[in-house]
Amino acid sequence: MGDVVLRPAGDVREAQWRSDVLACLPHTVAFRTPRPVAASGGGRDRSGRSGDRVGDRWVVDGWEAWERLEGAPDPTRVEDVVRAGTAFHRAVAGLARPSFLDRVDDPWSRAERLVWADGPAGADRLPDDPLVRRLTAAFRPVQGRSQVVHRDLLGNVLFAAGRPPAVFDWAPTWRPAGFGAAVAVVDAVCWHGTPPARLAALGTLAEAPGWPQLLVRALAFRIVTLHVLGGWDAEQHARHRPVVDALLSGSAGTLDVP
Repeated sequence: MGDVVLRPAGDVREAQWRSDVLACLPHTVAFRTPRPVAASGGGRDRSGRSGDRVGDRWVVDGWEAWERLEGAPDPTRVEDVVRAGTAFHRAVAGLARPSFLDRVDDPWSRAERLVWADGPAGADRLPDDPLVRRLTAAFRPVQGRSQVVHRDLLGNVLFAAGRPPAVFDWAPTWRPAGFGAAVAVVDAVCWHGTPPARLAALGTLAEAPGWPQLLVRALAFRIVTLHVLGGWDAEQHARHRPVVDALLSGSAGTLDVP
């Protein structure tokens, strides 16, 4: 619709929070985001009644509207994605943890909670898979302060000539900032031909403390998500095993476990 993109809002609490943040988040030369487009008549509150509070103006009958930005994603430009994501995460580092994260229930959130769960209860609920077992055996405490991050960066950064990269379709979670970059890098290696030998250098670019552990968690997250979605098979095992081998053998230059 011209300069506006309409999309289903999904979880209303998440959609309202995201719009409230991105409506006023300052952009920089390193990143930009689309701005939400407010409903002229106010939107709906959580009970379905018409409302005029700040958060309620963004969602109407389950739909939200966003500014359309020029550009296209390019998952082969992983360095540029990491740079844009790092700048974005720096800009949102001061946000409080949103309460709706405790109630989000989708395959990606369930998989992430399993991978980051503390204690034996979390490990007991993980898929009984040899690659998952190898990765979880390498888990160590992760350095870095947690904050809101974008969990799915690689395909959600637009590039346009003469403009800063545009971070969009924010999938929020609460983890160390480098987790977003680690997921993007793991995706690039598993799916887009980025050599495992570049894993260490990309961590430097991400400015992420505890980079080796973030990579291990990110790869476990993607594998467990495929299990939760019912998409794990022999082909996926063959695709992900070389990356697991590279991380855990030290050949990627990122090993931090004995």
